Amino acid sequence: MTPREFAWSKFKRSKTAMASLFVVMLYLAVAIGFEIHGTLCHRNMTVPVYAQTSENRFSPPSKAHWLGTDYQGRDVLLRSIAASSTAIKIGVISGLIAVVTGVALGCISGFCGGWIDDVVIWLYSTVASMPTLLFILAFALLFSRGFLSPELMQFVNFAANAVNVEPGMLAVYVAIGLTGWVTICRVVRGETMKLKRRAFVEAARVAGVSDRVIIFRHILPNVMHLAIIYFTLSFAGAVMLEVIVSYLGFGVQSAPSWGVMISDGQERLWRGVWWEITGAGGAMFILVLALNLLGDALRDALDPYAQ
Repeated sequence: MTPREFAWSKFKRSKTAMASLFVVMLYLAVAIGFEIHGTLCHRNMTVPVYAQTSENRFSPPSKAHWLGTDYQGRDVLLRSIAASSTAIKIGVISGLIAVVTGVALGCISGFCGGWIDDVVIWLYSTVASMPTLLFILAFALLFSRGFLSPELMQFVNFAANAVNVEPGMLAVYVAIGLTGWVTICRVVRGETMKLKRRAFVEAARVAGVSDRVIIFRHILPNVMHLAIIYFTLSFAGAVMLEVIVSYLGFGVQSAPSWGVMISDGQERLWRGVWWEITGAGGAMFILVLALNLLGDALRDALDPYAQ
């Protein structure tokens, strides 16, 4: 049995792990569906189903609207489900930025040592000392308030259109990714420093194998389990950060977002309109819980020392 098959057999023995995987895949499928629906509606100049308004404003939960309607008469349940598209998108993009940056710098720093290691340590110490939320908000303002040069803004608009988001939201994606790589970089750096003293790496050096080949063929495969686990956990962190930023008014503006729904719903909570916050908070809670449980299960299944 290969290590991959052993890890999968160990993973699927856990009912919690399989349930969390199912929930995450369900959110992913729903997000893809609503993303396609929103894109088609934008091209056809029609209103998406989650943005359709009615005269039934602040309608409580009923058979017609299971989680009631908001201040514009929009179905809260549909908006809560559609907002998963925003959450999944920011989790995937920000997680990939953080993991790729952290793994690359961690491998280079741990393997090369010397002044390169000193520079990477200084870099992640500097990033770790910055207030994450303020950095994200500053990045969002920089992208969305016209402070960039026309040439750079043209590239930003192109990238934003490629992933179907607003420029301000693209800034949030990038900022979360650029502030989330520190932990994985530290872990991978320490693991790389141990791996480079292992016998198979020393044998490759004696055989004249280049450092680049050693990193890609011997170091990276042995730290990929860390990257997979951290990607899952950073996914959940990115979702919660997006909710905070959107709640403060610096994130999503036109697309459905749990943060915007919570921000809108809190103003009418004192009037007894509880269902908007409940829908957004419940959808976020289920996804973040499933991601955290999935991350723990992956850690147990992929940990080479536990096998």
